[in-house]
Amino acid sequence: MTQPPQNAPLQNDTFLRALRREPVPHTPVWLMRQAGRYLPEYRATRAKAGSFLAMAKNPELACEVTLQPLDRYPLDAAILFSDILTVPDAMGLGLYFAEGEGPKFERTVRTDADVAKLAVPDMETELRYVMDAVRVIRRELADRVPLIGFSGSPWTLACYMVEGGGSDDFARIKAMAVEAPQRLHAILRVVTDAVIAYLDAQHLAGAQALQVFDTWGGVLSPHLYREFSLRYLVEIAQRLPRGEGESTAPLILFGKGNGPYLEELAASGAEALGVDWTVSLGEARRRTGGRVALQGNLDPTTLYASPSAIRAEAVRALDDYAVANGGSRDGHVFNLGHGLSPGMDPAHVGALIEAVHAHSRR
Repeated sequence: MTQPPQNAPLQNDTFLRALRREPVPHTPVWLMRQAGRYLPEYRATRAKAGSFLAMAKNPELACEVTLQPLDRYPLDAAILFSDILTVPDAMGLGLYFAEGEGPKFERTVRTDADVAKLAVPDMETELRYVMDAVRVIRRELADRVPLIGFSGSPWTLACYMVEGGGSDDFARIKAMAVEAPQRLHAILRVVTDAVIAYLDAQHLAGAQALQVFDTWGGVLSPHLYREFSLRYLVEIAQRLPRGEGESTAPLILFGKGNGPYLEELAASGAEALGVDWTVSLGEARRRTGGRVALQGNLDPTTLYASPSAIRAEAVRALDDYAVANGGSRDGHVFNLGHGLSPGMDPAHVGALIEAVHAHSRR
């Protein structure tokens, strides 16, 4: 069996140690969408590439934008620059981006005949560009910090596959959930197998931690969440090979609106949970009882405030976790409760990172 690359020890392994709930010299921080349109250097690279997809499908350009925020800020982890919709695109649904409208698919999955056409893509052919990007990034990182690989959750990917793009109400897939649940489960079965293969391939290519983005799990009512989202997240956590000991690639399950289900997610077998800003870190720590590391959870819109206000909110979040964790900051990775937005000031992002490191450093 292929093994993930074994390089020299990391210069900064704080992120991985936090996910293992080991003592750390400071709370590590990385930010969802840290490589993105808020950075002028990112915009320059995108202009050179011609489009988002052209950039994402070029391993060298994907590496360039992955490293841009690390060259600017003392972040504790890099995350692969890609898109959550690479898997359904590789299934033949025809991903494209409409100006001002976000991602779209040329073909949807709404009938039994549509479902019958779905298959798990080959990771080193249809998705070779992603694996090549992981390999190039690992080489260029030169063991500065760990690299995070990622995927969308089965439910979130299915939302785009059924709706054909983003949605205000997810009417089609929610109707399918109650009218044709077996059809939706058939979609989720193939997508779950694909997500597991995709994350495993990223790990084997060099990703040292893995995150699943359940962006739209929070739109479901509790009984539908447990049936169509949670059960497949648990399956991923239990089936995904992650290595052993120090070579383990920890799995983070992140979901917008996952606050009501923290206890169940903590029992999934994942090493860490990412939480949004609708649940406090202190509450999340108390409810999960130290069974998992926690990642989060500053409201991203805080970054539109002044640097002094950003620092105050960062300190509040850090201390909220530490108080609930018996005074210890171990087991916490600082992040936003969702991703950075294009209009955010890079200087404010820098103020946040500096505040997290300064306040948490021992």
